Amino acid sequence: MNKIFFLAVCLLFATADKVNAQKRQKKQKTQEPLFIEKYYDAMQWRNIGPFRGGRSAAVTGVPGKANLYYFGATGGGVWRTTDAGNTWDNISDGFFGGSVGAVAVSEWDNNVIYVGMGEKTIRGNVSSGDGMYKSVDAGKTWKHMGLKNSRHIPRVRIHPKNPDIVYAAVLGDLYKSSEERGVYKSTDGGENWKKVLFANADAGAIDLILDPNNPRILYASTWNARRTPYSLSSGGEGSALYKSTDEGETWTNISTNEGLPKGIWGISGVTVSPVNSDIVWALIENKDGGVYKSTDAGKTWKLINNERKLRQRAWYYTRLYADTQDENGLYVLNVSYHQSKDGGKTYKTYGAPHGDHHDLWMDPNDNQRMIIGDDGGAQISFDAGENWSTYHNQPTSQFYRVVTDNHFPYRIYGAQQDNSTVRISHRTDGRYITESDWESTAGGESAHIAVDPNNDDIVYGGSYGAFLTRINHKTNERRAVNVWPDDPMGHGAKDFKYRFQWNFPVLFSPNNPKKLYAASNHLHATTNEGQSWEIISPDLTRNDPKTLGPSGGPITKDNTSVEYYATIFAVAESPIENGLIWTGSDDGLVHITKDGGVTWNNITPKIMPEWMMINCIEIDPFNKGGAYIVGTKYKTGDYRPYIYKTADYGVTWTKLTNGIGNESFTRALRADPKRKGLLYAGTERGMYISFDDGNNWTPFQLNLPIVPITDLTIKNDNLIAATQGRSFWIIDDLTPLHQLNKNIISKDFYAYKPMDSYKMGGGRGAKSKTNGQNHYGGVAINFYVKDTAKADTLSLSFFDNNKQLIKKYSTHPNKEKKEETLKVKPGNNIFNWNMMYAGAEKVEGMILWWASLNGPQAIPGNYNVVLSKNNKSESKDFTILKDPRSESTQEDLQAQFNFIIEVRDKLTEIHKALKNVKKVKDQITVLKKSITDKKKHKELLDFANKISKEVTVIENNLYQTKSKSNQDPLNFPIKLNNKLGHLNALTSMGSYRPTDQEVQFKNEITIAIDKELTALYQIFKNDVSELNKKVKTSEIDLIQLAPPQPSTVMKE
Repeated sequence: MNKIFFLAVCLLFATADKVNAQKRQKKQKTQEPLFIEKYYDAMQWRNIGPFRGGRSAAVTGVPGKANLYYFGATGGGVWRTTDAGNTWDNISDGFFGGSVGAVAVSEWDNNVIYVGMGEKTIRGNVSSGDGMYKSVDAGKTWKHMGLKNSRHIPRVRIHPKNPDIVYAAVLGDLYKSSEERGVYKSTDGGENWKKVLFANADAGAIDLILDPNNPRILYASTWNARRTPYSLSSGGEGSALYKSTDEGETWTNISTNEGLPKGIWGISGVTVSPVNSDIVWALIENKDGGVYKSTDAGKTWKLINNERKLRQRAWYYTRLYADTQDENGLYVLNVSYHQSKDGGKTYKTYGAPHGDHHDLWMDPNDNQRMIIGDDGGAQISFDAGENWSTYHNQPTSQFYRVVTDNHFPYRIYGAQQDNSTVRISHRTDGRYITESDWESTAGGESAHIAVDPNNDDIVYGGSYGAFLTRINHKTNERRAVNVWPDDPMGHGAKDFKYRFQWNFPVLFSPNNPKKLYAASNHLHATTNEGQSWEIISPDLTRNDPKTLGPSGGPITKDNTSVEYYATIFAVAESPIENGLIWTGSDDGLVHITKDGGVTWNNITPKIMPEWMMINCIEIDPFNKGGAYIVGTKYKTGDYRPYIYKTADYGVTWTKLTNGIGNESFTRALRADPKRKGLLYAGTERGMYISFDDGNNWTPFQLNLPIVPITDLTIKNDNLIAATQGRSFWIIDDLTPLHQLNKNIISKDFYAYKPMDSYKMGGGRGAKSKTNGQNHYGGVAINFYVKDTAKADTLSLSFFDNNKQLIKKYSTHPNKEKKEETLKVKPGNNIFNWNMMYAGAEKVEGMILWWASLNGPQAIPGNYNVVLSKNNKSESKDFTILKDPRSESTQEDLQAQFNFIIEVRDKLTEIHKALKNVKKVKDQITVLKKSITDKKKHKELLDFANKISKEVTVIENNLYQTKSKSNQDPLNFPIKLNNKLGHLNALTSMGSYRPTDQEVQFKNEITIAIDKELTALYQIFKNDVSELNKKVKTSEIDLIQLAPPQPSTVMKE
């Protein structure tokens, strides 16, 4: 961008803001939110994935530790692997998050890590950072270390022998002039910083390196880069190459040294050979750009390669790295990465598993070991790039938007930046959400996606270049249905009939399932699946020629439609008023039609700053004339939130941002359809919630990491968030928020009415580093307890429709009644009931082969839960629903339930009998040991031995007592209880009526079991009683039985 054009841009936005400032409403009165987080803090977000890496431009390893690496995600925080990339852990959650520009580990003390926030890859959806962070315990804890307003820190370098000396290359604010740019130095571990290199208020530091052999020598490059909502400029005054020989205290501009290119510079990268410090390479964006080499430490230079493959799209790449062992070895990163072995003259081209490469670290002592950062995250190699670890284990995807379908279980759709679109199940029948549970769908990386309301297999998706596709997942047929099939690549917006933004809206009408909309600067509609399109609006943007030119320059143009401006960026049709459509443009206009597009009115809020990007429009589900608009102005250097509401079709507007952080610019808002005034807002710094229609907001972060929220949607009382750096997250149950009121929080305790739940397969497995977290697979019981004391007894009791107790959980469980433990804390609590009835009696140490002692799962129907505290209680009804995919009838499920109950009860009878056998045998052993005069009591001892032998025979028939280890049943044949337990395992598979043969086998084995039990009970009734009489006669009374157990056999 030349100076004149840049000045015009600044005047355009500055003038607009000045005029608009006179129209703004008075500041909102600060009020307390209705409900704070402690009333719902037991609610949890879960990350469903996909585990497919998003962009990383910051990677590092640790010398001497072959399995330890770190990377920073451009939205997802800092990650660490200790197993060479097989799995990754986030180590910044709980301290900070968002876009990471640089990660550095001290070579002197590996516990010291510095992180610079704000990525170098300044795409159209770039996120900025908030300065420097430091850890002194290898990432366990972190401390903010200043440079808060630096916005983007693309490099951090640490003195090799003193971790308190650290340098930060600060690029600065991308959208306006700033004094906080250049190279900063700290000599006290980041406590204080000194600006040691400053080019100007528009050019910041983009690369920085210490001479590996002499840390007094540093090289740095500066870059004049600027973004506006409709342009990207790379190059201009201040773009240069510098050198310091006194540990960064003073710098010399070496850009005019002999051999370096003349004229305007853009971005540049620099590297020094660790083998020979006189060898320095620079990759420079210039009309005569390319790879330059110096063999005299930067005094003179020579252009050695100007191939486009090394310097295409310079602003996005321009990184090069010297081989740590070979002075002629050089790597240049771009779409592919390129390796030279002849000092940088010629290159062989390679690709890591993803592509679009941004950062590389190579072990100083082993040039075979490296980590690379690219648009797919981070990958590790131990053979110089011949093989790489996977990036399908990093949940750092960046999604633009999110929608759902009507499938069961419903699926979530979004477009992943730098990858494909995705549709992913929100829950599965397994323990996790794995890669097999998601697939690509229509559209490309920048898509809005629309799913046919009548057919979940028909999906439409957009992409940059006005590309719009239709896919039939059943047949896998794809079709291009572009509104206008003119490829815009390389052109400015003004060259085209219709201006389609990189992320142009695509959506179905909620009132006509055959009507699909797509938005350019006009609104288009089709009712024949894209065979033809109708324009149903005039140009609904400002259409200002100043904003429609080509992007890029002054050296390299870059036109992908990211910077296409004066487009419709948000569209919403009212589901409660047919014909009512709202649109918002990226240049700040809001329009409305009440007649399906015949006539349109400009209803742009007068209190709203001009040139606002309208990112989201949400219809008020309780008011026909109501809507909310969400805007951003961060691309003009204004990071504040903007939310507006109207209740009268846009005649009047109110600003609604009280409580949202000043740096948390807003991206999305959704109104809960079940509770009037309940709103959710997604911002650059996380989530917010309002219970009073936006008048007051409070954080709704819970366990969600700090990450940009790009979109939200509500489905079946679930809230789904699309993030820019941490994939998809979901809250499974919003119903407590629907019910929460002041009366509840004034009570000593309260149980919320549970939401309806499905009887279906699946559940939540143990925490996984490679798979999405599944639904808990049961009934969520939300309850509130004001206070708890150790002596308090709180319990949850579950009852069937006949008021029969199923199971009880208590803070002081009665183990004899098979009660289980309930954990309770003051405030909000959630207990996930797995819908399971109590299982069979267990015998300690028993070895069984493929057998289940579980009880049945509750079948569809009505149930009740009672929350009790000491002697007070309250109950709530809830419903378990049938899986709509199930082939079984209610009668089938009831038959399965009854069958398993009968099997369980018989297993319990066996195991209680076996426990009594053990008691008899143990006490006979004690009796025998206590009798000293064997002759005198010979008759008694013989009788006792007879009993012991007889019950042992029965015991061995019921259970294989020889099995002492898990695979012993392969050697010692299983017995009756194991066979019955196996039958239970078989019958419990799925939700089906027992097979005829299962019923027949149960009858047969029950006869065999009852035969043994009958004999055993006769021994207990006759012989054991007789033995006790003999003992008493002998003045010995040692045999004690548990209370007799009722038996169907005995009754007969």
